[in-house]
Amino acid sequence: MNPSPQSAQIALSMLTPGFADPVHDTQTVFRTLLDALSRPGKVGTIDNVLPASRSDARNNLPHARADLAAFAALLALCDYSTPVWLSQPDAVLGSALRFHTGAPLVDEPQEAAFAYVHDASTLPPLTSFAPGAPETPEQSVTLLVRVDSLTQGAPITLRGPGIEDTHTIAPSGLPARFWRERAELAPLFPCGIDCYLVCGDTLIGLPRTTRVELN
Repeated sequence: MNPSPQSAQIALSMLTPGFADPVHDTQTVFRTLLDALSRPGKVGTIDNVLPASRSDARNNLPHARADLAAFAALLALCDYSTPVWLSQPDAVLGSALRFHTGAPLVDEPQEAAFAYVHDASTLPPLTSFAPGAPETPEQSVTLLVRVDSLTQGAPITLRGPGIEDTHTIAPSGLPARFWRERAELAPLFPCGIDCYLVCGDTLIGLPRTTRVELN
C-alpha cells in the first residue's frame, strides 16, 4: 500500500470541520449505515452531525466537495488502518479525512478499504476494487458512489436478505454497466463489494447479498 503523494501533508488551512461530538455522532452515523445495509433499498438520512455548508462559507471554512452523507460515512467508518481511494483529487476532503480519522489515501482502487466516487461517470470497473478473499471476505472494499438522485431514475427491483419480498429503488446517474458488473461479482460470494449510493444527506445500502433485476 503506497500513500498518495497528495496526502503527504495535512493542510490545516483547508480543513473541513468534522463531527461536533465525535463519539456520539460516529455512533449515530454508524447505526444509519448499518441499518441501510441490513435493509437494502431503504433510504437513510444523515443529519445534524456536520456543520452546514452555508455556515462554513460564512466562517470562511472550506467545505469538502463530498455530499454530506458520504463525508459523514467516511468519518464514521475510516481510521488509520483503512486506506481510502478518492476517484477525483480533492485536497479539502483528503486533508479532512487524514486529520479527523488518520486514514491514509492511496493511488490505486485495489488498495482501498473504502472508496468514494464523487462523479459516478468516472467509476472504474468494479473489478478494479478488492473483493476480499474466501478466507477473509470482510477485507473487501466498501464503495460510496454519489448519484444524481435516489428516486428519479429507472426502477430497479431488489431481492435478498433483509427484503421481505422485493423492494424497488430508482437511482439516477449511475453508468449502466454498474449493474452488469455488480451481477458478475455474485458468483464470488462470500467475496464481493458492499456499496452505498449517496445523494445529499441521504443514502441507500446495496450489500453484496442483494440481487438486482432491471425493470
